[in-house]
Amino acid sequence: MGSLPGAGPQLATAAGGLDFSPAEQLTVIGLCALTAFLAHLALAVFNDGVRPFMLDFLQGRTTRGATTAVSFGLSAGFIFGLGAPMALSSGALNPWLVFLPTDLLGLLAPKKWLAPVLGGAWGAVVVFGLKGADKVAHELPVDFLTAMQQMSTPILFLFTLFPVLAISKQFGRLRGALAGAVELVLVVLTMKLWPKVFAGALAMAVGVLLLIGFAVVRDLRQRRTDRATTRADGAGAGYERAAAGGGRAELPADDPMASLFGASAARLRRHLPLFMVLGAGVCLLAQLHIFGGGEATSFLIAKGRTTEAAQVDFYRAFGFLPLIATTALASGAYGIAGFTFVYPIGYLLPSPWLALVCGALVLAVEVLALSGIGRVLGGLPSVRDSSEQLRAAIGATLQLAILFGSLMAANAMGGGLGILIVGGLYLLNEAMGRVVVRMAAGPAAVVVGGVLLNVLYGLDLFTPLTS
Repeated sequence: MGSLPGAGPQLATAAGGLDFSPAEQLTVIGLCALTAFLAHLALAVFNDGVRPFMLDFLQGRTTRGATTAVSFGLSAGFIFGLGAPMALSSGALNPWLVFLPTDLLGLLAPKKWLAPVLGGAWGAVVVFGLKGADKVAHELPVDFLTAMQQMSTPILFLFTLFPVLAISKQFGRLRGALAGAVELVLVVLTMKLWPKVFAGALAMAVGVLLLIGFAVVRDLRQRRTDRATTRADGAGAGYERAAAGGGRAELPADDPMASLFGASAARLRRHLPLFMVLGAGVCLLAQLHIFGGGEATSFLIAKGRTTEAAQVDFYRAFGFLPLIATTALASGAYGIAGFTFVYPIGYLLPSPWLALVCGALVLAVEVLALSGIGRVLGGLPSVRDSSEQLRAAIGATLQLAILFGSLMAANAMGGGLGILIVGGLYLLNEAMGRVVVRMAAGPAAVVVGGVLLNVLYGLDLFTPLTS
């Protein structure tokens, strides 16, 4: 596949992208052991959907087996349908392949000592098994992994539009159209003036800034309105207080939610050294440039575009920050990568030793500031809503991009027959109630379709397309 305009050189798959050095192997294995241990202790899990269930587990209202079953149901499709295909096609590891399985293994382990053993074993499977699978797949008559590199173009470019979707949903069609026009102009100008820079980088930056700007303006206006209302009602309220004895208003009884949040934050602070080690490990993994924190980031890391990858994951972090903060405070279990700021920081750092130090400090600051972050988010409703809209927009753009990219891969490996098989599997999954989650259904269908095309080739019923 040719390189993308403004996106750098070809992907590094098969040509050493999954051939890890001993230091990289030890990093992945050690980090998998640690994350499985933290999941066993219910201190941190990667899957945001699993985190709310951790409170019942901690308080003994559900069993370890039941919690593991929930985690498996929410994670299996992403591991096998998205994590593994994305790693094989991009040549970079991703959190669905590295961290979701350690959630499962840590929760599954009945003994504390067994959790890191199982997690480390999974890390070994990743670093030693992927290269073999990659080699075997590329030797097949129908090389579906090379075809899957077609997914990079729609993922990278359509991902650029997520701020436009978020603005349209939260602030209306007019501002959304304005943001879309601005982004389109910036993409065209970037491709023309700075062809070596990823074309969506500047457009995404401006789109996110517009979204945050609109949200802050709305919150400031609401505060002015609230102050004016308070001043207008001040005289009457003061008279009522004076009539009641002039005393200060009584605080309500203990708020159980505030008590729960405080207990959860205190629990996480008690294990601060473990979180600092975790932050150091995740930041080191990102600094080694063998790992991407998202779909678009994986391809950018594979292309050597670390600055653009850092930018993408930095914006993505803002979309998930409120979700991670509130679920952590409500459940007492933090995110494996914290607020995920350790990803972009790691990409940009020049030294592994510096990554260890910075990662530890970043997660320490996050854990210590968690209660304050929760209070700040409570006072900025529009900014909080913007993060939710960003998260939804990221999901919507990636769903379309991955589906379109999967069909492009199907066409590359099998023409019309490939599209029929991959598109048919996707539609069958939809008709069956999404046995595989929608985000992962496309890549999973490409893998299954590639296997089927190789079987047909073996039966002399299909001739692979010439490149």
